[in-house]
Amino acid sequence: MSQLIQYTSKELDLLARLMRAEAVGEGDYGMLMVGNVGVNRVLANCYTFRNINTITKMVFQNPGGLC
Repeated sequence: MSQLIQYTSKELDLLARLMRAEAVGEGDYGMLMVGNVGVNRVLANCYTFRNINTITKMVFQNPGGLC
């Protein structure tokens, strides 16, 4: 199975913590959606997320994604 993005076990933990913090009240589906948005930001090649190319950078990005 190929990976869409490279990540470390620490980054996987960061993403899981973000998903829980943002959407634990929304259940598994809500947390999945938060994870999808995060991964999409890492994959995006656009002006807004131009420097977001790792999970760590995505989790700790400046508000609004303008880095």
